[in-house]
Amino acid sequence: MPATHTSLAERVVRAAEDALAAQGYVSPVDVLLGIRWLDASWWERWQQGRIDTLQEGLQVHPDRIAQAMRLFRDWAESKGLQPHDAVYVARTPERGALRFTYDGEPSIEADFRTHWMSPALSDKQRERVIAKSDAAPELVVIMPLNRDWKCHRCGKDGGMLVMEKPGPCCLHCAGLDDLEFLPRGDALLTRRAKAKSTRSAVVVRFSGARKRYERQGLLLEPRAIVEAGRR
Repeated sequence: MPATHTSLAERVVRAAEDALAAQGYVSPVDVLLGIRWLDASWWERWQQGRIDTLQEGLQVHPDRIAQAMRLFRDWAESKGLQPHDAVYVARTPERGALRFTYDGEPSIEADFRTHWMSPALSDKQRERVIAKSDAAPELVVIMPLNRDWKCHRCGKDGGMLVMEKPGPCCLHCAGLDDLEFLPRGDALLTRRAKAKSTRSAVVVRFSGARKRYERQGLLLEPRAIVEAGRR
């Protein structure tokens, strides 16, 4: 077996084992992140619908990607892992289906959607893991440091925004302007209010010191915040 193939196989197995141990299942995306062919920033942009396919964030030849995915599937099957066809939707108000590859070939898309579950999980554990992995990702709203921006839909500026592929979008155009901002700080109130709200979004702001986005609070239905505060 060529040295490059052995090296890739070892990297794939190591990434898969780490993800499986951490969450009870492992996906192709976990492997691509683990072997560092996919950067987390591109993963986030894909989830936010800012790029059309996950493949755009993979700076690796398609043949190499296919090789890694074959190695991963062979390993998963050899370990007796159980496949589950997971759901991937965008972290946008429209919740559109996410696409992995340029050509969208159904069998390849299905391979990328497959999550491999640990056979050691009980039925209840498996149900919980599937529910968590299939849950739609939280909507992300940005509290910008610079308010000098314009909504790509309506042309208005200021306030919080949602990033879309064409550019920033205001909360009104995103259909989120009826939600109320609940700052972080009161964990109990936040938990109660989120449980009562049928819609929600995480509000983040970029930290120049830490070079990352940090959670500032939630956007929730006003009714939910009021009801949670009465208890």
